[in-house]
Amino acid sequence: MLAIVKSCSLQGAEAYMVQVEVDVSKGMPAFEIVGLPDTAVRESRERVRTALRNSGLEFPFERITVNLAPANVKKEGASLDFAIAVGILLATGQIAEDAARLAKTVFLGELSLDGALRGVNGVLPITYILPGAGISDLLLPAANAEEGALLGQTRVFGIENLTQFVKFWQGQTDIAPTTVDAAALFARAQQRGAGALDMADVKGQQAVKRAMEIAAAGRHNLLMVGSPGSGKTMLARRLPTILPDLTLAESLEVTRIYSICGLLPEHAPLITERPFRAPHHTASPQSVIGGGRVPRPGEVSLAHNGVLFMDELPEFPRDVREALRQPLEDKVVTVSRVQGRQDYDASFQLVAAMNPCPCGYLGDPMKQCTCTPYQVSRYLGRVSGPLLDRIDMQVNVQRVEFADLAGDERPETSAAIKKRVMAARQVQLARFAGESIFANADMSHTQLEKYCKMTPEAANLLAQVFRQLQLSARGHDRLLKVARTIADLAGAVQIELPHLAEAVQYRGLEQFAAYK
Repeated sequence: MLAIVKSCSLQGAEAYMVQVEVDVSKGMPAFEIVGLPDTAVRESRERVRTALRNSGLEFPFERITVNLAPANVKKEGASLDFAIAVGILLATGQIAEDAARLAKTVFLGELSLDGALRGVNGVLPITYILPGAGISDLLLPAANAEEGALLGQTRVFGIENLTQFVKFWQGQTDIAPTTVDAAALFARAQQRGAGALDMADVKGQQAVKRAMEIAAAGRHNLLMVGSPGSGKTMLARRLPTILPDLTLAESLEVTRIYSICGLLPEHAPLITERPFRAPHHTASPQSVIGGGRVPRPGEVSLAHNGVLFMDELPEFPRDVREALRQPLEDKVVTVSRVQGRQDYDASFQLVAAMNPCPCGYLGDPMKQCTCTPYQVSRYLGRVSGPLLDRIDMQVNVQRVEFADLAGDERPETSAAIKKRVMAARQVQLARFAGESIFANADMSHTQLEKYCKMTPEAANLLAQVFRQLQLSARGHDRLLKVARTIADLAGAVQIELPHLAEAVQYRGLEQFAAYK
């Protein structure tokens, strides 16, 4: 007898429907799975066989053929176990076949040997495609029920094991659909107190804090250059505390990526805080950018709508550093492999830190640098001009003075800085209403001409700076974007001379140009 069951699988970041066709016929006992299954899918034969028997159900001693359509797309993972088991139960008559119900139901989940359903990755991307495919019911592991119900577009039933499923399908027991109020999740997240990190923990460094406030307000990329122990990492880890809260749409985008990678926190179906990713400098290009034999999102995608922090930037492999150029411009990563091409969201804010030289003490007032000019030039040359051109702000982090450390004055809190950041973002949201962008850093050249009007004094200064610093067209535009953000923080309509002058100061690596 033939049974047809619907399920879903993932290809990169995109989900697609899978039709599981199960035929049980007389003949030499066998269990074959066709339709380009990977190793995990082929191994489902043993999981399904043992799970059925340990659940008190019958596994047929006949020839079983399972076809996974479309047959030209490779199937990966164990999420098809549940659908294959249901197909066998239908084909052997152990549960009633309801064609109308089956046509509108998707089965998703991995089976353990005792018949329990284990959680799987990528449930949220799958729920996006179900309404368009005419699916009204989603049956999946109870561990994934809340994630599956986030969109609220299909009825989601959390199943504990095969025994419970059989009783539910036969109408012998009732399972209430899972519902999730995403707005309530956000409300609870906003009611939670501030995290352990706060800008008030950082003594001194007022100039750097100001630069971070500007970077947060305009979503600008930031590079901090300073000697060891000056507080670069400490400051970078506190940037998320002054960033605007995620919106629901942004949260769903981030959750979708984390769901694919299996990184959703336990008992937390929705990511409600901006990501902060800090890969080690020994990370491979595939782990940072994305890819691999089976393409998966990398750190730049996991930092989507959040912060990617690269400490000791020159120590990262050259392939990693240069590969950042494309996602910094396009806000998306394209991974091309023989099996196909995958696009992953990668709209992140880059924050990087580095020493000014190999020993770390070039320009330090307290400790003498021991590097030769050649060593300094070679070290700084690891950060290429094209990459540096894509970093809006470059600031020098000076050594913290003893008076700042020993003083009793309480530094400004993250909450106070965040209020000013939010006010500047509201100005930008109003400015870009109807546009496809939300922050100054994302402006195109055409939008710069429209929204970055300057006073004559500021225009004259820009002309001088352009010649003296030998800025590229991209550097010119990024300088204007920073100046626009400074003007927004000041509540100014036009970019004035002080705003542009401050933006020019955030070209911190220019002082080391003599060594390059």
